[in-house]
Amino acid sequence: MPILSWLDRDEHLSATRRAPYRLLEEAPELGAGDKSCGNMLIQGDNLDALKALLPFYAGRVKCVYIDPPYNTRSAFEHYDDNLEHSKWLAMMWPRLELLRELLSEDGSIWVSIDDNEGHYLKVIMDEIFGRKNFVANVVWQKKYAPANDAIWLSDDHDHLLVFAKNKATWRPYKLPRSEKSDAAYLNPDNDARGLWKAGDYTCAKSASERPNLFYAVLNPITGEEILPKPTRVWAYGKVEHQRHIAEDRIWWGKEGKNKVPAYKRFLADLDDVGTVPQTVWLWNDVGHTQDGRKEQIKLSDGSPFGTPKPERLIERIIQISSKRTDLVLDSFLGSGTTAAVALKMGRRFIGVEMGEHAITHCAPRLQKVIAGEQGGISEAVGWNGGGGFGFYRLGRPAFDAHGAIDSNIRFPTLAAHVWFSETGAPYSGKANAAKSPLIGVHGEGEKARAIALLYNGILGDKTPKGGNVLNRGTLAIISEKLSRKHQDFAGQLIVYGEATSFGDDTLKRSDILFKQTPYDVKARR
Repeated sequence: MPILSWLDRDEHLSATRRAPYRLLEEAPELGAGDKSCGNMLIQGDNLDALKALLPFYAGRVKCVYIDPPYNTRSAFEHYDDNLEHSKWLAMMWPRLELLRELLSEDGSIWVSIDDNEGHYLKVIMDEIFGRKNFVANVVWQKKYAPANDAIWLSDDHDHLLVFAKNKATWRPYKLPRSEKSDAAYLNPDNDARGLWKAGDYTCAKSASERPNLFYAVLNPITGEEILPKPTRVWAYGKVEHQRHIAEDRIWWGKEGKNKVPAYKRFLADLDDVGTVPQTVWLWNDVGHTQDGRKEQIKLSDGSPFGTPKPERLIERIIQISSKRTDLVLDSFLGSGTTAAVALKMGRRFIGVEMGEHAITHCAPRLQKVIAGEQGGISEAVGWNGGGGFGFYRLGRPAFDAHGAIDSNIRFPTLAAHVWFSETGAPYSGKANAAKSPLIGVHGEGEKARAIALLYNGILGDKTPKGGNVLNRGTLAIISEKLSRKHQDFAGQLIVYGEATSFGDDTLKRSDILFKQTPYDVKARR
């Protein structure tokens, strides 16, 4: 597959590995509502934030939406949108890599972009997500009127590049039917089965191609026998046509004057009453840039963010890509639109924003949503308030330049990181809940691996040769916890600790793999 090359590409491609693993530190005073909902607003560099989320959320995000800087060579108040081209690519690559790891197997990513970088973005996303997983380039009509001061052409649209984690199994959810969609369904003959729409009864084939579909049908009102045009045939065979007659599914017009019959498609017969999403989104359906700006002005006391998206646009993305309680992530949160819409639609969310407006714009907006503000899509989705979020900042790196663990790191945090490093899966258990060094078991049968961590006096003994050392006493405790929770465990036991009193032969006979902290803890993936 062709790849995009730029200055220092190889160095930029390794940025994900070089990014430090940082801790997330909660600022309780900046959160609001019910923080147990699991919603997160994170202030800090999104590369570090995404890496910090991996041990907990890898493979769990159903929908990623991002609206990165467009690199339009113009200045914006809240961020620098004037990056040199190769720097922009270098900025996007590692973040897209991490977002891919966070996506669930049935998840999708949606990226807003314009023509300045859109085509280059498509090429690097082909490489990161796989060209086979490209779903569509959705065109959003962002303006309701042409720009008469344009030097060349009025720039009226943005792109939404859509990729699935696995397109072979990913399917979009259908959109709710609108009044406009239902307007095509009528009931001119007062059929007891309700509203219906006339469907074409012919298809574009010649009689020589499909002779079994070229036959005469009777118009029961006029008594005339009708043949399709020579370049077309009936869409149904003779047997099926007779069934349509018996079921009163053929329409010849009120007085039987139609030249060919129509098939009655009943609204009530649709298996899924939703509509298939299309790739052109008009402003009157999903809003335009001025809608987004007006919504933001109302929520920010007259100090709007530079380029907010309208809530209806984000609503459509979330409708197509997720269901209630699914996790939505936006790592270029901007003014907080994605988080606000996700909350109103009953989704869980994680939002990341580097600038100070995480505090001045995002948090206040979400507080108003929790209180039941009625702007944007609130009325349409019946929003009356509720929910909550926790506010987090990026703390110090968990590992120093030499890979040593920060002495202030807590057991649950390191346990989650060890689990993720060993399994590649996020940790969902409650490490330290029972003062147990056993983190969990991954896999089944002989391939199962039990993972334990002796760290920071988890067993209450912080002496140099105490609870952080694998010896007969600590092994007995681990084994007892393991046999109690996993009676049929037959795999390998992996133990992280400061030291071990067992020799290599003993460990091998017992199928125990010992890894020394901090040296064997993978500081970076």
